[in-house]
Order: sequence, then C-alpha cells, then structure tokens
Amino acid sequence: MFTYAEENYIKTIYHLQSQSDKDVSTNAIADAMDTKPSSVTDMVQKLAEKKVLSYRKYKGAALTDQGKKIAAGVIRKHRLWEVFLVDKLNFHWDEVHDIAEQLEHIQSDELIIRLNTFLGNPDFDPHGDPIPDENGNFKKTEKKLLFKLNKGQRGVCVGVKESSPEFLQFLDKKNISIGTKINVLGKEFFDGSMVIEVGRDQSFISKKIAENLYVQTN
Repeated sequence: MFTYAEENYIKTIYHLQSQSDKDVSTNAIADAMDTKPSSVTDMVQKLAEKKVLSYRKYKGAALTDQGKKIAAGVIRKHRLWEVFLVDKLNFHWDEVHDIAEQLEHIQSDELIIRLNTFLGNPDFDPHGDPIPDENGNFKKTEKKLLFKLNKGQRGVCVGVKESSPEFLQFLDKKNISIGTKINVLGKEFFDGSMVIEVGRDQSFISKKIAENLYVQTN
C-alpha cells in the first residue's frame, strides 16, 4: 500500500523516465511536482527502501519493474475515470483531469475491474491517451504531430500532447476534438504556422498549437 504522495511521485517519475533513457534527476522531479529538491530526495530515498525505484546520489532515480507496474496501475485508474466522467456523467474533456487525479488513488481492484467492464474495456481516454491493461501494457498507435504534415496532407486528430484546460478550450473554439478530420491548406515556412480546414471552416493555427496535436494520416 502506498500513500497518495508516494503514488504521485511514482507516476511523475514514470512519465519523466519515459521521455529519456537516463535516470531522472531530483531537480526534474521537483520541477514537475512544483516542490523542493530536498523534499524529492527524501521521498526517492524512501521509495528506494520500498524497492520501487533505484536511486543514486547525483545521478537520479529510475523505477524498478515493480515501480513501473504501480505507475501503470495509477495511470490506468486515472484514464478509466476520465472516460467515466466524460461518457457517463457528461463532463467535458477539459474538466476531468483534476477530478481523476483524486479518483486515481482509490485502492479497490474490484472496483476498477467492474469500472473497466462497465465502460466496455476502452483502449483510450477522452484525450486520446492509451489506457494500460491490467498487466500495465499500453496499446501502441501510429501517430504524428500535426506540425509534421505539409500543405495538402490530411489527418485525423487522435490525441493531444498538451492537455491543460486552456488548450482544450482553445481546441473547442476551433471545433477540434478526438476524431476530427483536419486538412492542411497551407504552412508558413518562416514560423511554422498553418492554415487548416475543419469541416467547412478554415482557420489559422500557430506552430505551438500544431506541435501539441497528434494525428493519424492513414
């Protein structure tokens, strides 16, 4: 059994570790969790004693197989709850993250099994992120950032790299959500901005927006 704080650390380290093959520094963890490096050091040493990660001073932390399994379990619960909140309680996709952050710490395995069955065993959450199965395996999909597309190419939105409420609300204004078809009508070489077509509407989006939207082109 792990505390809320311990699970949050394990999940954060998991996400940071997935972005690099190197150990995760205490400073990187502190930045991600908005806390002091000294507090991070205390926690990773505690988690190392519980065998969920290895920690080397001045090198950083890396999750063990057990730690990765725990992290995947927390992520699974978080994303299943997001599906439930959107599909069954009619929350909008920009409203569910903070609520799911609370619900992800519920410890009942039976509840999550029944929740998954009730939802029809979903593979992805409302933001297009894969939901790991009970063994911690993630379904992989071929996707690329919208920014990688050139003029004349088309894609279907399958996820977002940035999931802040502000970004999701911006996408709503552009009528972009999971499953939306996007045609690239133009791309500015100078700054990477794009002119896109969604349905019958054309709009301008910045490079920053295009770098935070995942699409499938096949």
